[in-house]
Amino acid sequence: MVRGWGAGHTVGMQHLEVVQGDITLQALDAVVNAANTSLLGGGGVDGAIHRAAGPELLAATRKLGGCATGEAKLTPGFKLPARYVIHTVGPIWRGGNHNEASLLKSCYRRALELASQHDIHTLAFPSISTGVYGYPIEQASRIALKEISHYQKTHDEIKLVRVVCFSQTDLRTYQRTRKTLNV
Repeated sequence: MVRGWGAGHTVGMQHLEVVQGDITLQALDAVVNAANTSLLGGGGVDGAIHRAAGPELLAATRKLGGCATGEAKLTPGFKLPARYVIHTVGPIWRGGNHNEASLLKSCYRRALELASQHDIHTLAFPSISTGVYGYPIEQASRIALKEISHYQKTHDEIKLVRVVCFSQTDLRTYQRTRKTLNV
């Protein structure tokens, strides 16, 4: 199920959408995986993407040698409807005084930079670090939407960014944040 269609904002010929749905069903150039540092699968979004992509994804991520927090790496999408998976490792929330905000900003920026470098024009993001990593969604949504909007203003090759929220509650938070930021 995808809710929120029409909840988009156009910047020039670019578009930013916030929807509720299943990120593994997004038929875009790439989906972003909120991975752990091993890149070998886990729970939440990471586990769902690994299951949907099939065992080839695990074989591909094994070859990458992990990923540092705030960085991003690219693999094919295998059985996903998306051609690619951009894996990024968000910070674990430790109260906000351990560089969490700059690491989370870096996740979005590095994923978008990889997209630009690999001719990826449409991509879907989950709400990075707001699940088991405990990042407060109000703060995380602000960082996510600001970073995506800023990147789109300076990189016209990114035509569509869709933030895919798992729950109705997360969707409402992202929609409120978006209205406040006017992005």
